[in-house]
Amino acid sequence: MSTVPNITLNDGVQIPQLGFGVFQIDPADTVDVTLTALRAGYRHIDTAQMYGNEAQVGEALRHFGGDSSEVFVTSKLNNSHHGRDDALASFETTINDLGVDALDLFLIHWPMPDVGDFVETWRAMEEIKATGRCRSIGVSNFQPAHLRRLADETDTAPSVNQIEVHPYFVQDDVRAANAERGIATEAWSPIAQGKVLDDDTLIEIGKAHHKTAAQVTLRWHIQRGDIIFPKSVTPSRVAENFDIFDVDLTDDEMARITGLDRDQRNGPNPDEFNMIPK
Repeated sequence: MSTVPNITLNDGVQIPQLGFGVFQIDPADTVDVTLTALRAGYRHIDTAQMYGNEAQVGEALRHFGGDSSEVFVTSKLNNSHHGRDDALASFETTINDLGVDALDLFLIHWPMPDVGDFVETWRAMEEIKATGRCRSIGVSNFQPAHLRRLADETDTAPSVNQIEVHPYFVQDDVRAANAERGIATEAWSPIAQGKVLDDDTLIEIGKAHHKTAAQVTLRWHIQRGDIIFPKSVTPSRVAENFDIFDVDLTDDEMARITGLDRDQRNGPNPDEFNMIPK
């Protein structure tokens, strides 16, 4: 079985560079799908309060035949729980739903700049980490201006910033802002929700390495240093996405993939997104 490299975060915590995401997986299917990923070799699961399947991820961990303590688990704060007291209480709910004593990584899911004060929320995240019940804290969908405000007004840099990244939206400006502060980049929607799979360039590069367009794209992320967690409910695809460590893309191939950038965002713009779930 392939060995997934670890990334050492700015707080010394190590995170597997390849994980499995459970976004938009029906809670009724989450246990079986998560177990499929764990049995395929994944040791990093990415969930969120808004996904509605934390409890099912926790159930899968309990049913897993291997050592669940080796599995790195991430969750994210619900948008309706910004602010100190709500964030602290919400973290307790996540711990209980997952059925774990401590969480590996907890993120602010969206900055929500026009709704709440993400700086106050970040200070709550610092409190959560200080309890020892969360190994690492980070953010998701934060723009460079949001990161600058955290740096100016708080004491702790996020360990990661989880942002939309794929060959059609390479986000090098945000990745550079992350790197400047020692923040690791996590890429959600790493294959652009499947939109890159018919790309002629990716197919051509894949043929040269006996890989699919999806595998080539995921390998591009790995070689760039992104942390990724592709999602699939199909067992063969789950295994395929894990099979990317026996190939090295050339510098030219990497540049060709990066050159596919269209500045094409599929998800919401973090500067404008202020959705509070009901």
